[in-house]
Amino acid sequence: MIISASYRTDIPAFHAEWFAERFSAGFCEVRNPYSNATTHVSLAHENVDGFVFWTRRLTPFLPMLNRLKDIGAAFVVHYTITGYPRELEPALPTWQHAVREVAGAARQFGPRTFVWRYDPVLLTSITPPSFHRENFSQLAKILTGEVDEVILSFAHIYQKTRRNIERAANHHGFTWRDPESGEKRALLADLAAIAAKTGLRPTLCAQPELSIDGLEPARCIDAARLSDVKGKPVVAREKSHRTGCLCAESRDIGAYDTCVHGCVYCYAVRTREIAKQALLIRSRLTPDDRISL
Repeated sequence: MIISASYRTDIPAFHAEWFAERFSAGFCEVRNPYSNATTHVSLAHENVDGFVFWTRRLTPFLPMLNRLKDIGAAFVVHYTITGYPRELEPALPTWQHAVREVAGAARQFGPRTFVWRYDPVLLTSITPPSFHRENFSQLAKILTGEVDEVILSFAHIYQKTRRNIERAANHHGFTWRDPESGEKRALLADLAAIAAKTGLRPTLCAQPELSIDGLEPARCIDAARLSDVKGKPVVAREKSHRTGCLCAESRDIGAYDTCVHGCVYCYAVRTREIAKQALLIRSRLTPDDRISL
């Protein structure tokens, strides 16, 4: 089984100690956010084909990556770098810090280990299409050679996403919009062309309605990439999370409302305050009580 850690939260940034505890124990439990039922998930080396980590701040997790490397465990890291203004990303490290993290880690663990995510693309009065073209071009030039793929997608405007963007827009005085598909495709075409020109492979995450030439579907949980990192085949059947998803089957071990980056477009957190409270409660638990996030 491939373990995803996690598209529900940033485990490397905020839960590195928990992951290390659970990895040492050889298992964790995952709580269903709807039924509250828990599922036992093995993290034992012999039961895991590879790990896929998702993050925006890697430094707290580097000891764990070294530990995985030392035992020969395969892993891939999806690192999101968007470089948006603080009005949209109030608590992230600077993009300069992020690219230094990726560059240093990619040189240590290998470029096939890292995937750059420029998503979600969000159009606002402070991040218009011209901002994305210039911003993306700058990041692509710096990251070329450190990574070989960039995954793109537009923001999915869920109810809580809309609520958080509106709250930030009212507070900071910007406007935002969810453009028509034609405008999205045009911008994605420009970004894909920039990526290709710098030597990066541009892919699109689970938005087949925005498919264009030069932008193939992404496989975020990618058994082939894990195979390259591991040096031997990782076999996993395709199991879509939503329409257009080509991910390999995996088990996500994260929990919603446990990331405190505070990005206004996030689909996994109701509010930053709720996430901060959850982390405070967790900090008072013993390791034996922290079986699940």
